[in-house]
Amino acid sequence: MQPKIMMKKKSISASKASLVLFLCQMISALDVPLDLSQPPTITQQSPKDYIVDPRENIVIQCEAKGKPPPSFSWTRNGTHFDIDKDAQVTMKPNSGTLVINIMNGGKAEAYEGVYQCTARNERGAAISNNIVIRPSRSPLWTKEKLEPNQVREGDSLVLHCRPPVGLPSPIIFWMDNAFQRLPQSERVSQSLNGDLYFSNVQPEDTREDYICYARFNHTQTIQQKQPISVKVFSTRPVTERQPVLLTPTGSTSTKVELRGNVLLLECIAAGLPTPVIRWIKEGGELPANRTFFENFKKTLKIIDVSEADSGNYKCIARNPLGSAHHVISVTVKAAPYWITAPRNLVLSPGEDGTLICRANGNPKPSISWLANGVPIAIAPEDPSRKVDGDTIIFSHVQERSSAVYQCNASNEYGYLLANAFVNVLAEPPRILTPANKLYQVIADSPALLDCAYFGSPKPEIEWFKGVKGSILRGSEYIFHDNGTLEIPVAQKDSTGAYTCVARNKLGKIQNEVQLEIKDPTVIIKQPEYKVIQRYGQVSFECIIKHDSTLLPTVIWLKDNDELPDDERFLVGKDNLTIMNVTDKDDGTYTCIVNTTLDSVSASAVLTVVARPNPPFDLELTGQLERSVELSWIPGDENNSPITNFVIEYEDGLHEPGVWHYQTEVPGTQTTVQLKLSPYVNYSFRVIAVNEIGRSQPSEPSEQYLTKSANPDENPSNVQGIGSEPDNLVITWESLKGFQSNGPGLQYKVSWRQKDVDDEWTSVIVANVSKYIVSGTPTFVPYEIKVQALNDLGYAPEPSEVIGHSGEDLPMVAPGNVQVHVINSTLAKVHWDPVPLKTVRGHLQGYKVYYWKVQSLSRRSRRHVEKKILTFRGNKTFGMLPGLEPYSTYKLNVRVANGKGEGPASPDKVFRTPEGVPSSPSFLKITNPTLDSLTLEWGSPTHPNGVLTSYILKFQPINNTHELGPLVEIRIPANESSLILKNLNYSTRYKFYFNAQTSVGSGNQITEEAVTIMDEVQPLYPRIRNVTTAAAETYANISWEYEGPDHAHFYVEYGVAGSKEDWKKEIVNGSRSFFVLKGLTPGTAYKVRVGAEGLSGFRSSEDVFETGPAMASRQVDIATQGWFIGLMCAVALLILILLIVCFIRRNKGGKYPVKEKEDAHADPEIQPMKEDDGTFGEYSDAEDHKPLKKGSRTPSDRTVKKEDSDDSLVDYGEGVNGQFNEDGSFIGQYSGKKEKEPAEGNESSEAPSPVNAMNSFV
Repeated sequence: MQPKIMMKKKSISASKASLVLFLCQMISALDVPLDLSQPPTITQQSPKDYIVDPRENIVIQCEAKGKPPPSFSWTRNGTHFDIDKDAQVTMKPNSGTLVINIMNGGKAEAYEGVYQCTARNERGAAISNNIVIRPSRSPLWTKEKLEPNQVREGDSLVLHCRPPVGLPSPIIFWMDNAFQRLPQSERVSQSLNGDLYFSNVQPEDTREDYICYARFNHTQTIQQKQPISVKVFSTRPVTERQPVLLTPTGSTSTKVELRGNVLLLECIAAGLPTPVIRWIKEGGELPANRTFFENFKKTLKIIDVSEADSGNYKCIARNPLGSAHHVISVTVKAAPYWITAPRNLVLSPGEDGTLICRANGNPKPSISWLANGVPIAIAPEDPSRKVDGDTIIFSHVQERSSAVYQCNASNEYGYLLANAFVNVLAEPPRILTPANKLYQVIADSPALLDCAYFGSPKPEIEWFKGVKGSILRGSEYIFHDNGTLEIPVAQKDSTGAYTCVARNKLGKIQNEVQLEIKDPTVIIKQPEYKVIQRYGQVSFECIIKHDSTLLPTVIWLKDNDELPDDERFLVGKDNLTIMNVTDKDDGTYTCIVNTTLDSVSASAVLTVVARPNPPFDLELTGQLERSVELSWIPGDENNSPITNFVIEYEDGLHEPGVWHYQTEVPGTQTTVQLKLSPYVNYSFRVIAVNEIGRSQPSEPSEQYLTKSANPDENPSNVQGIGSEPDNLVITWESLKGFQSNGPGLQYKVSWRQKDVDDEWTSVIVANVSKYIVSGTPTFVPYEIKVQALNDLGYAPEPSEVIGHSGEDLPMVAPGNVQVHVINSTLAKVHWDPVPLKTVRGHLQGYKVYYWKVQSLSRRSRRHVEKKILTFRGNKTFGMLPGLEPYSTYKLNVRVANGKGEGPASPDKVFRTPEGVPSSPSFLKITNPTLDSLTLEWGSPTHPNGVLTSYILKFQPINNTHELGPLVEIRIPANESSLILKNLNYSTRYKFYFNAQTSVGSGNQITEEAVTIMDEVQPLYPRIRNVTTAAAETYANISWEYEGPDHAHFYVEYGVAGSKEDWKKEIVNGSRSFFVLKGLTPGTAYKVRVGAEGLSGFRSSEDVFETGPAMASRQVDIATQGWFIGLMCAVALLILILLIVCFIRRNKGGKYPVKEKEDAHADPEIQPMKEDDGTFGEYSDAEDHKPLKKGSRTPSDRTVKKEDSDDSLVDYGEGVNGQFNEDGSFIGQYSGKKEKEPAEGNESSEAPSPVNAMNSFV
């Protein structure tokens, strides 16, 4: 493909520009300046045929100029119209325009008629056209009785509109009752007169709301015809018919149209199938660029007709059964039109002149003259005037010869009226072009220097270059009659000043203008031909060079039209970029560069390569039982070679409408031998593929039904799995429709118990995919096979698969359960496997249930949370992580299969050893003196053993925050306070405090305090006694503040031991507590509190640890909705009973609740003795001790979650975690709530709602 690059260059061309300027300046040369006497000239008037809205005021325009200003008068229907006698009529000031007041009582019909305006002054009178005023009319439809149209399917039908005659004629359209336009097509269309034509009716044409509407635009009204009913009745078969013309009728007709109008010719034909219309002109061609086809080619439209368009036009209606034609003889007549219209004539006294009025038309128009609005034959005589047909000759005119002459050219189709004055003046020359006017021209282009002038007699014009230059002569200049100097090819040396001199016998005048020559604009880098794939990106360059004094603008066009309004088109300074190119972007792109003086352009073609067109003309040959040959013709490859063809097939017998992949062949191949299956009704289609993509599929080939045969294959994925302990469910994947190879597809299902000398049991089932065998032993192996068959026979012998009948729960529990405690948080459990026969199913693994019975370091009343670990396969040991130190646990083991779990082994009790304690619950420093401080602390929340002592370390801090020597003190475990003496006065100390068991030391907490300088309370601010109460994902922080009021606090925290920046949270108001949320379970955090605006004062750091993640819990009865509802009801009844008792006691009665509680104490809620684990007596005092000052209960009344809720995340895969062979965790566990013996007086943890419910059991 050859590159297509086009470039055009335009400037103000010599031919076009000089012609336009010449004509314009000739007119201006004859235009008398308004400060000079002149006859009237009509400048504006209403149209000849003026249709007005009867609801609005009528405005009849008549504007004129002259010196002196003209006066105006009107005639109506040929007689004088006295506007002063009609109160509804006014004339605009300094104008001849009439305003007829209709909106205040006038009637437009009363002013219907022919109006003419006369503009008069002392030098003559000009008249307007005859203006015919007619009010528009929109009459109602005449009432008529419309009978329903009963029409046979396939017949033609015409629904007549017959709109009322309005002025102007209405616009016709058809709609239904829902105001929706009725769809039109080649079969159904509206004619020029508004009737609705059906070339042939179809059943879908039946409806009762065919409504014709007439819209009258002048009055903005729409009239509606009564609905027309059409009912189409069907007859079989429908008879096809050759075309018959419905309009126009007959074989010939005539049409007369006026020159310049639009010619509309129409042909509508009946027939089945629907005929197609074609137009020709006998003995000639339809005019190019002026011919259009409308209404589905039923209307021929030729615009701006002329006498040459007269002739015979033939319309031909054709369908497969034949054709019909009609010849329309067109004659083009012409209303008068100007050949030479008379022009104003300015003469000086004694000069000669002529007025010429020449017009043409068909028929030839007659010419008549008027003088000042009066026929020239009866006008006052003028000896200087002589009329010679279409010419008036003037000789030796005098000032009294000034007048306005009217030329009237008329024939039967209309008239023309032109005013031209003769103005006799004696005036010295005037130059109307502004002085020193600057002309700028592109080099090598024509330069046109204006010298508009006026004078009477007509001045002579001379041109000079420069102030003292010689008169310009020669072939390099052209002098126009209107005074313009033309330099056909202006060069750089043409630049300079030019002087125009105008002189007549009355005087002389001159004017100077300037000429500058500019460098032309040139495109130095033009856009180039491009080939681009769809969705690609393409760029066209357009780099220009231009005169530095000119400002260029660049415009891009596509196919000589504006670029699409699409954000994919990006116009840059020197280029056009198109993103994500589509097929519609194919075309010619033009870069146009415009300046005020010239314009250049360059074009390039963009070719978009696309997917190929679909193949066509598919043909099947060589049909055999199991093969056929398919051939096709490739479609257009759209500038990208076809690489391969994909063949697809449809099985119209089994899966109609679904296409499947068959094969593919290279792009050079157009035939292929296809393998077929029996009993399939094949259709084929072909898809072409090139580098751009796949074509649309071809039209399907003819169908080919292959013969039936035995099935070639058996069902796949055969399985045998029992759903109950006494059955065997046999399933398989059924054959596809085309795999059946014939009708009557069924399956033969066979089974027998494995390793038992049994015969095969077989059944034949319909085309299903499941069969259930009942009455089988529990979990025994079976041999299974499924064979396909149809009406012609069986498929080949199928292969056998092994399945099992249904499972049942395991029968025995694992034995010899042993526990080996590894450390304070980890234990290993062993067990003996159960015999496989007792599993009665597929062994899933073993489940270990374990729960904490008692904490040996403290007592608490809480519910047991059973945790479950699952160990897959036939394992005999597993690891138990996340245990609490110094606690008693129980566990049992169960075997699991696909049905469920077997019985539990006897509970095994084991204890975990001591661990290191958590940090003390708080450290508070009070009572500062000159040399002493008082320390108070709380025991660890989790002792994890028997506390042996506390370790206190402290050291002084100087003013530069340097630490002094460290002092260590060991404190007995039963102490909760200490007074430190012999300290330095006015010194800050930092304290480190932790608890110890026999295993080791726990986490420490820190605090800072200052001894006083004297006995007066220190004034400096400080934050002390920062305490934390941590839960699983949040922590309550509280502190004490001493210092100025209205301090604003913030809390900073981070992971302990981490080098990450502190995270900061602002405390709302002046509260002394804050809740940190979104923490990670089982993580140690550091925290400190600061005060804003106090020189960055902060507390010492504190360390706390969040509780571990809660283990998954086994579903318990206490979490069931019905049980919670029942417990709520019981609680409500007890509450009512307590209220009654309270009221009775207030009245003096007695209700021995304490005695009854002592008599009927629940042994499960008795406190356990620490020495032997037996239950002791219930103690009110133990459970109702008041909290000590500084207890760990959070200030916002939230409750700290138990730290004993272990997380196994680090040991397995969430809820499905397991142990590997080396004992690492691979199990899963869940919580299961049961009653747990109370564990003494624990912390102030509030009981959960579930705990409260279980306390009633």
